[in-house]
Formats: sequence, C-alpha cells, structure tokens
Amino acid sequence: MTTLTINGTNHELDVPDNMPLLWAIRDIVQLTGTKYGCGMALCGACTVHLDGEAIRSCTTTVGNATGGNITTIEAMSSDPIGQQVQNAWLDLGVAQCGYCQAGQIMSATALLKQNDDPSETEIQDAMNGNICRCGTYNRIRHAIHQAADAVQEEA
Repeated sequence: MTTLTINGTNHELDVPDNMPLLWAIRDIVQLTGTKYGCGMALCGACTVHLDGEAIRSCTTTVGNATGGNITTIEAMSSDPIGQQVQNAWLDLGVAQCGYCQAGQIMSATALLKQNDDPSETEIQDAMNGNICRCGTYNRIRHAIHQAADAVQEEA
C-alpha cells in the first residue's frame, strides 16, 4: 500500500511504485481534470504540482511522488493564486477546446506562486512544454499578466 497526499487528502492506494502518477490520480482516485496527452512529458496536459512545483504526472511515478504534496486542477478553486489564474482565463476566454487548459493553469499558477511579476521571457520559460493545439498562446500570456496584476493587488 502507498499513501499519496492529493489536494490535502491522504489516499491509500494498492498500486505499484512504478505506475505513472497520472493513472493513480485519474483511474484510482478518480480526479479526471488532469489529462493524458502524450505520455512523454512533452505536451503539459498532465501537469500537476508536487510540493508546489509544476511536474508532468505522466512520467512521474507513484514512488517518486510518495511523501510529497500533490495538487491537481480540482484544488485550484480553493487556492488564492489558482483562483486568480482561473478568473483571468474566464475573463479573457482563453480556452477554446479546453483539453490542455488544466495543465496550462497548473503551470501558470506554479509560476505566479514563485514570481508574481513575471516578464515575457519568464512566462515563456515557465509555459514552455505546455502545448495548445488550438493556438491560444496569446490569450494564455495575457491571462497570466492579468492574474499577476490581481495577485499583486491582493498582496
């Protein structure tokens, strides 16, 4: 048995340590907001936070995540910075098909938790590897700036 702490709740799972974290989150714990995209950590659809850092859950094993605090898109509405990011996404109509957006929001939130006033280059670096097949990159970038402004106003 393995214990994973996901969104503040301990989950006892009978899964192998080498199982991708993504499958434990989606198939076992039934938190389906985190998406499967490529399975090779190239697209970002599976992005979650592990101890506050954005990681790709498709290539992170359960064993490597054990003992850490895992946060998924389902918890962003109760996170002050995650709320600002989600609000900016809605205000600017970022999502088109929406498939990649959970991963995009998770990466953007991790960035703003580390740096509430990112430059264009810092945004580009943080979002590198998050692919949007619909091409909403300009809206994503604008939403991150809007969320950063809102986070700074609350500080």
